Amino acid sequence: MARDRQAPKRTGRVPTPLNAARLNELALTYVARFATSAAKLQQYLKRKLRERGWEEEGEPDLTALVDRYVELGYIDDESFARAKAGSLLRRGYGARRVNEALSQAGIAEAVRDEVTPGEADKRHAALALARKRRFGPFGREALGPELRQKQIAAMLRAGHPLDSAREIVDAASESAAEQWAAQYDDEG
Repeated sequence: MARDRQAPKRTGRVPTPLNAARLNELALTYVARFATSAAKLQQYLKRKLRERGWEEEGEPDLTALVDRYVELGYIDDESFARAKAGSLLRRGYGARRVNEALSQAGIAEAVRDEVTPGEADKRHAALALARKRRFGPFGREALGPELRQKQIAAMLRAGHPLDSAREIVDAASESAAEQWAAQYDDEG
């Protein structure tokens, strides 16, 4: 006797409209769970308001709510920017891509300028990408002109300048690439 097991049909559940307490709870849950910027929190709350609606009179003051969370220290754009920039650099992204990511997160230009990587960080990021993607001397196959162009193009898409991409891809050996990356390590 086989039972007919069908998944229950989903009904079009209408989400409960937000009020001040629920909006505050959503914001608190979001900042507790995710590292975020003030702009990203505001975008999240706007999206939730569009999805669920507002049950109280007038419009909620999202800016005041986000400002309160900044004041309480739950959100710190500078710390977020430093952490995000460091993470992207360790993954091999260049300064241009780091700046783009911070801009999309709503980080102010002044803060982005403060966390701009130095030359040593830029070179180590290029080296990290070359190792990860097996570019240049880290590759397993001989570097022909077509493969060289593809690798340089990938480095450019990752946000590295052309001269850095060429240096890494054209390096004679892994140690030569590492020496190139280490040239600015002692400057500070």
